[in-house]
Amino acid sequence: MLAVHAGVTIAGEAHTPRALIELLQHTPCDVLVTDLSMPDADGVPEDDLALIRRLRRDWPQLRIVAVTTLTNPSILRAVVADDAVSALSKAESMDALWQAIEASANGARYLGRSIVDVLACPRNDERATPQTVRLSWRETAIIKRLVSGQSIAEIAEALGCHRRTVSRQKRAAMAKLGVTHNPGLFSRLYACGILEIDSHI
Repeated sequence: MLAVHAGVTIAGEAHTPRALIELLQHTPCDVLVTDLSMPDADGVPEDDLALIRRLRRDWPQLRIVAVTTLTNPSILRAVVADDAVSALSKAESMDALWQAIEASANGARYLGRSIVDVLACPRNDERATPQTVRLSWRETAIIKRLVSGQSIAEIAEALGCHRRTVSRQKRAAMAKLGVTHNPGLFSRLYACGILEIDSHI
């Protein structure tokens, strides 16, 4: 439907985070429309915040329109903390998607009605009481690198260890935080103030 819209040229399509990164490396693009939870080659969803942060780090001029079913205020606040990222729900119309693309192309940000409604929720309603969580220095380093958008392979290379070691330490940190998947991990980190949103990360 976008392909037949006046003023739009589809530069390319990707179905996994890795394919998206490879495509962007050689395909000029002004506005990227992406799902927040793209599956990787193994069918496991890539963490939403990690992908967005990596895209913003490596392509700072790229405007992003994130389309999602997420309703977690903490995650959505983290996603739209960057003015270059627009967001709307998958339940919204194609007209809303076009408005988001047009606004992004013009350097503005668009937030869908449902996203605005979620972000209007009082912060106190979403914040759990922070519990004392003791992460090792290695677990903390890995979590911080995940937040910055680095992949397991990139973290392993940076820390000089095997990918399995990074994955094991990540699982240990998740167990201590009481979560079982990446969206839950990032929601827990931000909602409980364990890691603050930092535009420089």
